[in-house]
Amino acid sequence: MNDGEHNHLLASFPPESMTRLLPHLELVALPLGKVLYEPGGQLQYAYFPISCIASLHYITASGVTAETASVGNEGVVGVALFMGGNTTSSSAVVRTAGQALRIERRALKAEFDRGERAQQLLLLYTQALIAQISQTAVCNRHHSVDQQLCRWLLMTADRVATTDLVMTQELVAHMLGVRREGITLAAGKLQAAGCIRYRRGHITLLDRGELERRVCECYGVVKQEMARLLTIPATAGTNAAPAGRWPTLGSGQASRGFEPRFAQAADARPAPVQAALPTAGHGPRRPGHAAT
Repeated sequence: MNDGEHNHLLASFPPESMTRLLPHLELVALPLGKVLYEPGGQLQYAYFPISCIASLHYITASGVTAETASVGNEGVVGVALFMGGNTTSSSAVVRTAGQALRIERRALKAEFDRGERAQQLLLLYTQALIAQISQTAVCNRHHSVDQQLCRWLLMTADRVATTDLVMTQELVAHMLGVRREGITLAAGKLQAAGCIRYRRGHITLLDRGELERRVCECYGVVKQEMARLLTIPATAGTNAAPAGRWPTLGSGQASRGFEPRFAQAADARPAPVQAALPTAGHGPRRPGHAAT
């Protein structure tokens, strides 16, 4: 999933859906720590990440936080918008800065309610997201901190175009819901084995093969389930665009206005990935107001 040129879920939408959605899609820059939505808040936008990663996490009354899932260029942030719930008990925070395509909730819900291929793809992605949340719960309960760290690093690397990750041990500890000392020890083991190089605020992946050897089965389960669900053929009466390709659009003002902005983002050289530590109450109180 190291293709930063587009969002893979959105790219699988049929051309007719994209023709309707393009006028409503806005390319936005999402900085470190940007709060996309907070518990109980009305979701205004959905986000299709291109080069950013969002963390879905839960903050307890005591302030302890843990990541339940993450979303990169394989999916969408804000499934409650088209599932009908409109609010959620969790938070979504940008933990890897980058770009995303933002769409207002009414536009996405209208396309979903048409009951065509786009609806099927969004529901399949939601099932894959539920599988990730379930597997994360199992992993956090039953697997070692070393294995959890390998899983987290591999899932991050799958979604970005660089192996140089700008993040702190404190961030990783908060995401995994473990003590910082545990991450320090686990990172030290991986560095001694030649898997990563760690310096203050930076983790560089050196040997992906060895990370995959050390990781628990959770990484493979989530990855395979995502691939399986999002390659299910269209049901009768729906039309799917070729997987992995941006749908070819017909002529028209909407497509001409969108493509230059998207091309500019795709041509940008990848920078070291930056990650932010989510904190309760950090960022705007109203969800959906991303920096443009």
